Amino acid sequence: MENSLGKLFTITSFGESHGRCVGVTIDGCPAGLPLTEEDIQKESDKRRPGASIASTTRAEEDKVEILSGIFNGHTTGAPICLLIWNQDADSSKYEKIRFLPRPGHADYTAFTKYGGFNDFRGGGRFSGRITATMVMAGAVAKKLLNLISIEVLSHTIDIGGIRAATTGLDEIRANVEKNPLKCADLTAAAEMARVIEQAKKAGDSIGGIIEGLALNMPVGLGEPIFDTLEGDLSKAIFAIPAVKGIEFGSGFSAAGKRGSENNDPFTITDGKIVSITNNAGGILGGISNGMPIVLRVAVKPTPSIAIKQETVDIKKRQAASLLVEGRHDSCIVPRAVPVVEAMMAVTLCDFALRAGLIPKVIK
Repeated sequence: MENSLGKLFTITSFGESHGRCVGVTIDGCPAGLPLTEEDIQKESDKRRPGASIASTTRAEEDKVEILSGIFNGHTTGAPICLLIWNQDADSSKYEKIRFLPRPGHADYTAFTKYGGFNDFRGGGRFSGRITATMVMAGAVAKKLLNLISIEVLSHTIDIGGIRAATTGLDEIRANVEKNPLKCADLTAAAEMARVIEQAKKAGDSIGGIIEGLALNMPVGLGEPIFDTLEGDLSKAIFAIPAVKGIEFGSGFSAAGKRGSENNDPFTITDGKIVSITNNAGGILGGISNGMPIVLRVAVKPTPSIAIKQETVDIKKRQAASLLVEGRHDSCIVPRAVPVVEAMMAVTLCDFALRAGLIPKVIK
């Protein structure tokens, strides 16, 4: 397995869904950054299962512990190890279906790749539980990005075909944490909740779209041709379970436009070179162009559903059927919102360090 990401700001994720804990080690964080468990906890709480209709009933406290790399309230320059203990795992349902791969999950591919030695409980390393490690790393990255005024935001813009109205940055900042679906359009959020309720009553699940934004971007982040900014952002985002697509700026709609419609004309505002539109999503030639980074992420419906599905028995090599039991999100989108934000922050922090925009010692 490849469990590390980044070159100068490197994160290494560890743990399994039903193992003793999940955690992350961060190497390359500059010394002198003020950092407390409360800083990490604030971000981790955004992805915890809650009381919303979309969320699993698995009751994990997700209390963050700092094991190393912090002394007297500041980073030391040594690796930072952050950990969350698993306290409410129930593996009994998974023992019954060990050799019956769940459709839509990585059970079959993991079993084959690792010769059946993979931890199958709750999906093991392939579980959404692992995203807790990403959010912890993102909390540190966001604090570093604050030093150079880069702000990273994310919000739900679509669930089950219910599309949120276009909202301003102030509404996104104010409204995302006001509703469990993390949608800045509160009217659309109420309709999204209704659609999730319908899917849940039918024993089914539903997917959606998350938009990520990075503001106050400098010009020049990105290392073409193989470490392009959108390439590394995509790699980080695709590490999130359930993500099946990503687009930047005008994205796939650009395929139906003419160049005169999709190009972003340049102008000068307050002595700064900017573009009048942002169809490029803030990236040209794999390099940030100073405009806001805008990306959208497609999240598939949660594969674990309360409907009988066809599968096979890997051991007996014969057809079988499966009814997945256990505790699962009927819509994973809201809990993936802070994860998208975190992985954007981790990637941008790595590139900012590579560009020398963040000092090695913070004073």
